[in-house]
Amino acid sequence: MNSVRIFLEILLWIFYAYVAITSLYIFIFAFAGLFRYRKKSPKDNIQRKFAILIPGYKEDEIIVEVCRDALEQDYPKDKYDVVAIADSYQPETLAALRELPIKVIEVSFEKSTKSKALNKAMEVLGDAYDIALILDADNLIADDFLMKMNEAFQAGYIAVQGHRVAKNADTGFAVLDAISEEINNHIFRKGARIMGVSSAIIGSGMAFEYSFFKTMMKDVHAIGGFDKEIDLKMCRDGITIEYIHDAYCYDEKVQKAEVFQHQRRRWLSAQWVYFKRFFLASFIALISKGNIDYFNKAFHTFLPPRILLLGFMSIIFFISLFFLPGVMAFAWIGLFALVVLTFFLSVPAKFYSMQTLKAIWLLPKGFFLMFLSLLKLKGANKQFLHTKHSSSGTSSKEIKNKMR
Repeated sequence: MNSVRIFLEILLWIFYAYVAITSLYIFIFAFAGLFRYRKKSPKDNIQRKFAILIPGYKEDEIIVEVCRDALEQDYPKDKYDVVAIADSYQPETLAALRELPIKVIEVSFEKSTKSKALNKAMEVLGDAYDIALILDADNLIADDFLMKMNEAFQAGYIAVQGHRVAKNADTGFAVLDAISEEINNHIFRKGARIMGVSSAIIGSGMAFEYSFFKTMMKDVHAIGGFDKEIDLKMCRDGITIEYIHDAYCYDEKVQKAEVFQHQRRRWLSAQWVYFKRFFLASFIALISKGNIDYFNKAFHTFLPPRILLLGFMSIIFFISLFFLPGVMAFAWIGLFALVVLTFFLSVPAKFYSMQTLKAIWLLPKGFFLMFLSLLKLKGANKQFLHTKHSSSGTSSKEIKNKMR
């Protein structure tokens, strides 16, 4: 019995070490995110030409409004083209898109992926652009988005992530998803840049030097999480990814529990795949070449999702109060306090509201769904898992005015 108890205590301390390392890591970056980030001064004043690439799979309900919105930029009209990459759209949707002053590229694949759609579009477009801006089919962008992204390229960057925020908070899960996005923005984007390492990219609201992106994407064949793959590869190759905190991209947040689980399963699967592919290589690069940026980015695949971290910490916190021996109990209680403080520092003030308080009651359900997703990872990264988006019935101008 004593040997079993000792074995269990050892396991618990090992788990504690893992949680302590990951919790301390996100706390440091969360604290850094409280400070002001100073952008680099521009090296030129060139107005670059953008290809706004909007891949979408069966997004008939929203794509026309999204493309209309993308046309309304405070940027010279001859310096950007909106490109709808239409995968499996209805004929009436294609007809409506072709009435707009945009480019429509139809694609069709046996197995659809975002990377395939982007590669095909750039093959058709040729090389007449300076910048590739990637949006999802539900994204709206602030009217000054291109201007602010262009300023980052004038400073010499070749990869830039904008600030993606929620455009809806109509359900409890949408609120939780919006908060999760902002926590990640604070820690892994703003905090990361202040700490001197690359911002994490998200998959949309991101821009790249066009020729660089076109060449890089030829070697990307990911079914899920293609953004994580190029994120890691860029840091491996010494490319710094900038983050523009005041360049806003409005993104639809999940509204239902089943969509939340569906999406998180895809993300967890991609995280596990890229952990296996890149973590050891990044550690070797850290030791042999001093590539901190690459190891830091690969370390993200080692981190537990925030909702799982908070869930497990909450469970162990209550166990600590009644069942764990003194030293271990104090250690877990202290760690729980650190995690709570980290989230407190990372959540924007606008979310401290009654709406958020009501949404918090869904956290146990969200934790349970994430835990179930861990048990169903097999095959999730080998098939295209589409998250369907819907129209809110609110115009893009109304949404953006509300966000100001």
